[in-house]
Amino acid sequence: MAKRVGVALTKRVVDSADKRDQRYFIWDSELSGFGLRVETSGAKTFVVRYRAEGGGRSAAQRFVTIGRLGTLTPEQARKQAKTVLGGVAKGEDPADERRAKRREMKIGGLIDLYEEEGCVIQRGKRQGQPMKPLTRQLTLARLRNHVVPLLGHKRVSELNAGDIERFVRDVTAGKTNRDEKIGPRRRIIVRGGDGAARKVVRDLSAVFSFAIRSEIVLRNPCEAAAVRKTDNQRERFLALDEVARLGSALDELEAEGVNSKAVNIARLWALTGCRREEIASLKWTEVELIEGLLELDDSKTGKSIRPLGAAAVTLLESLPREAGSNFVFPAERGDGHFQGTKRIWARAIRKAKLPGVTPHTLRHTIGSTAISTGEALALTGAILGHSNPRSTAIYAHVQNDPSRRAANRVTKIIAAALTGNNRSSRKASRKTVVPEGLTDLDRLMHSLSGRLLLEGIDAARIEDIVADIVAAHDVSPSKLSSRSYD
Repeated sequence: MAKRVGVALTKRVVDSADKRDQRYFIWDSELSGFGLRVETSGAKTFVVRYRAEGGGRSAAQRFVTIGRLGTLTPEQARKQAKTVLGGVAKGEDPADERRAKRREMKIGGLIDLYEEEGCVIQRGKRQGQPMKPLTRQLTLARLRNHVVPLLGHKRVSELNAGDIERFVRDVTAGKTNRDEKIGPRRRIIVRGGDGAARKVVRDLSAVFSFAIRSEIVLRNPCEAAAVRKTDNQRERFLALDEVARLGSALDELEAEGVNSKAVNIARLWALTGCRREEIASLKWTEVELIEGLLELDDSKTGKSIRPLGAAAVTLLESLPREAGSNFVFPAERGDGHFQGTKRIWARAIRKAKLPGVTPHTLRHTIGSTAISTGEALALTGAILGHSNPRSTAIYAHVQNDPSRRAANRVTKIIAAALTGNNRSSRKASRKTVVPEGLTDLDRLMHSLSGRLLLEGIDAARIEDIVADIVAAHDVSPSKLSSRSYD
């Protein structure tokens, strides 16, 4: 615990308390035992510290959580702290009483408490940080739509492994299914099945891990339950002829006048292997076209650098930049990013006759294409931005140049299929059209640049490479023959 800081916990002091590398406390100078706990995530919680059993240095030190900043103002928290400390002065032990009361809590109440205090990452390099908003939203939705209807009435101390096994069977069988209209153009659709059961039992296990840390329960019944907690390995990916069908479908939709933002988002899914929201919410400040990189500020695994193939760079270069928005694909209305991909994607896969294919299938397609064409696992991981901890040590040593060349080699194949080009048409397209009026040296560099681009070599380096070769061999324009280089 940090050394006590004697300041009055005013609104200004509380608001100005910045997050640090470690949790710390600021103790009020006016009300002894009243304090503010600041987490590494920046979350701020009012607490009371006291000694049980009448006090004394040998008595156990207890903490009672008053509430989060935002739910309570500093003055409201101070009033509640005075009430708690008044009870302590009378010999009460509010922390012990609260723990006893929480042990009698029902599962529905525990999920409420988890929403208020427990939605944090429990493992990995982001341990202790708040869940991302979408992850939090989906987690709580699964808990409320599956757990609360089936187990919400049970006391937390009563739940056992058998209850968990029955719960999983019921979710798998669809007992929590519902389709309910909740407002204009708004519905709640809940579906069970194997996948839903596996996800929600992992969520419930995280809730009980939080309850153990909070000393509400002593054990996690999900750990002892004979249920499957891991998802099936996804094996679906597109063959190149299927990619060609998808490309044709996207071209047809664009010709029909659908929103080009949705079409180009889908093309970039195919050309980058990025996750759905990584492209849909992409910002121009995250795009480095000269280096051929995406420098994502906040991916599923935090900051992430992804190499881009030449086809993806060309597509990004062709996109207009809308004034007043940093998003590559701004929303049609408002300040956010474009959200209309779902309906157009559904039309695209119907046209392409690819039932069940999702945007994530394209991520698997990049990975499978990379492996099948002989790319190293480390380079494949660099393209995809994998989060596997065992692979991180390898990817940390992958330089951008080789990973970009790998991205070029892989996405060149995808890009050719996406545009409907077969191998013979690619060979035919290798002849470079050279503008009239150039010197022989310029003609050589222009032709060579075009050929190297087709082979996936970085355009930004081509001119430097040719210039270095010319200089090294002391070649001047007058020494070059006037024959055609195309």
